[in-house]
Amino acid sequence: MGRAQTFSVTIPPGVRPGQKIRLQGKGGASGGGPPGDLFLVVDLKPHDRFRLDGLDLHTVLLVAPWEAALGSEATVKTLDGSLKLRIPAGSSSGRKIRLKDKGFPARDGTGDLYAEIRIMVPSQLTDRERELFEQLAKTSSFRPR
Repeated sequence: MGRAQTFSVTIPPGVRPGQKIRLQGKGGASGGGPPGDLFLVVDLKPHDRFRLDGLDLHTVLLVAPWEAALGSEATVKTLDGSLKLRIPAGSSSGRKIRLKDKGFPARDGTGDLYAEIRIMVPSQLTDRERELFEQLAKTSSFRPR
């Protein structure tokens, strides 16, 4: 067994899971010859905000019921900062808003970022909020089922 070594490695942008990075001359020597190459196999840790699918990234955008019904603007985080996007009126949970070229960067292009709308409701309602939701339930002709 050889001795432990530490290497400083620059990971090129856009490297995907399963790809290999070659460290020339950093492997073990065979039969008294020069050291061979060391190959590192790339794996990516799951991210708390993004899910990678090819070059496309997916994220969840939490919205209030009135933002989804009336339309709104929201800020979504990307790999290189934040962007404002428009939530179209009448958006339901599951609707995906595409942000072109804001996905995973690679040598062969950049993917897209998809922000999936997830409508959230308050777990505790004030008396006034309950009153307004009850009024909406009585007034609205919308029936999702």
